[in-house]
Order: sequence, then C-alpha cells, then structure tokens
Amino acid sequence: MIYIKIKIIGSNCSNGIKLKKMVDRAVGEMEETIEVEELNDQNSKNKFNISNIPGLVIDNKLVSQGKVLTVREIKKALA
Repeated sequence: MIYIKIKIIGSNCSNGIKLKKMVDRAVGEMEETIEVEELNDQNSKNKFNISNIPGLVIDNKLVSQGKVLTVREIKKALA
C-alpha cells in the first residue's frame, strides 16, 4: 500500500482555496492512501522556503509555489 502525505501551505488565500479544490479532485481520482494537510502558519512557509503562496508539498518535497496546479499536474506530481 502506498501512503502519500500532501501539505498545502497558504490554503487560506484565494489561490490556496482553488489549489485545495484541485488537490481534493486529484486525490478523489487516485487509489493510493493520501493524507492532505493544510498549513497556514509562517513557520511552515519558512520550513519549506516558500516565498509565494500557495505552496504544494508532497512527501516533504516542495512541488510548486505561487500557482494553482491543474488536476492533471497534481496527479503527475503524485505518480
């Protein structure tokens, strides 16, 4: 069984809300066990060196920042 952990940093901004919806759609289409966590604190931004929110972190690796990925892009990053 594959277990993936996703963190959305800055999920409370307008683009963060859009990214959360895209992540939820992508996760719904995947068969792996995926945990999604929303982080909105400055410490998380500093930990992953994010200068533009929202940030998408998959398994503690920064995948994107400052943009809303499509469902296809998110699924590709998860693969």
